[in-house]
Amino acid sequence: MKKILLVSALLAMAGVAQAADHGEQLYETYCMQCHGVQGHGNGVNAAHMSVQPRDHTDTKEMAARTDDELFKVIQQGGKAINKSVLMPMWGGNLSDDDIHALVAHLRQLCCGKD
Repeated sequence: MKKILLVSALLAMAGVAQAADHGEQLYETYCMQCHGVQGHGNGVNAAHMSVQPRDHTDTKEMAARTDDELFKVIQQGGKAINKSVLMPMWGGNLSDDDIHALVAHLRQLCCGKD
């Protein structure tokens, strides 16, 4: 029984790691132009935006957002959670699984930062 639980836990951790890896690839495609390569909110488009993109490495700010909120803002855009309308809706381009992978990657970006 203990072996089964251990194997299940290891498989679950591997699944989270795979989702975060997939999320990183999606982040590079859809997010880094505004949020930057490392997620600091300093992408190439940021200098030309009236509202600066969120710094995804800011642990305090990111901890204030639930996974559901992050999912919603990625899927439905900034306006959906009363944030900038400059944040586009990606729900037409990304599946729910893709968005969950992006949320997992966002949690990795802010993990361990002060």
